[in-house]
Amino acid sequence: MFRSEDPDEPKIYLLPNLMTAGNLACGFFAVLSIFNGIMLATSSDGYNFEAAQPFYERAILLIFASCIFDLLDGRLARLGGKESPFGAEFDSLADVISFGMAPSLLMAKAVLFPLDEVVNGLGWALACLYVLCGAIRLARFNCLAAMPKKPGADTDFRGIPIPMAAGFITSLTFLIIYLNNNDHDIGAWKYLLAGAMLGLSILMISDVRYPSFKKVGWKTKGSPLVIVIAVIVLVATVKFYWVMPVVLFSAYLLYGLAVRPFLPKRVMEEIGDDPSPAMDDEG
Repeated sequence: MFRSEDPDEPKIYLLPNLMTAGNLACGFFAVLSIFNGIMLATSSDGYNFEAAQPFYERAILLIFASCIFDLLDGRLARLGGKESPFGAEFDSLADVISFGMAPSLLMAKAVLFPLDEVVNGLGWALACLYVLCGAIRLARFNCLAAMPKKPGADTDFRGIPIPMAAGFITSLTFLIIYLNNNDHDIGAWKYLLAGAMLGLSILMISDVRYPSFKKVGWKTKGSPLVIVIAVIVLVATVKFYWVMPVVLFSAYLLYGLAVRPFLPKRVMEEIGDDPSPAMDDEG
């Protein structure tokens, strides 16, 4: 923790906030890469997607890196018992850039730009709605986290977390770019992504409950079957890197939306989704 003579100075713990700074830095450079791609793509007549593609792909990797940093900051804070109001606010500010601004810019110009031919400004309108709903979701979470915890409170997220929403649309964009490079027709994909953006925007500010998996850690017990499945998923992700990210993010999205409400408590406990009451402590 950094020292300060002012007793009212907020506590700033090094390692968790260093991970958050990494999250923010990746988000910033992702936005910068997307802007470079936009300028290069629009420097000639029409829209030259091929010229901008390397910059968009770099931005996708940076957003994925932000997801990793965001996962680490909360884990380190809980592991060391170093959670603080400063860390929560800093994390939310970084998330607006990395998981709000960067994915919305990426989608608007990498995939959704043809929608402007249907309705002028439609792609940008969807991107703006996504950022707005993401910011509202983060602000609502901070307000709820600051309130006294009631008996029976749980660790569920209200609405899909913005890192998972960003991961889903970014991985879907990555898949679309891969299909385009391999001469697949992606004409209908832009409409799928537009619908996904709209749905995720609504889902972020909804009351649909999503698991946080905060109780999953080094001491979490598993079974041989779970270990085998985890290894299979890891190998499949490496081998089919263009499609597995969207499969994994889709699984989380559908789990909270359509599967989890119907699972018995015993099954949820076995997979690490503990439904028992606890204090919520992360955004």
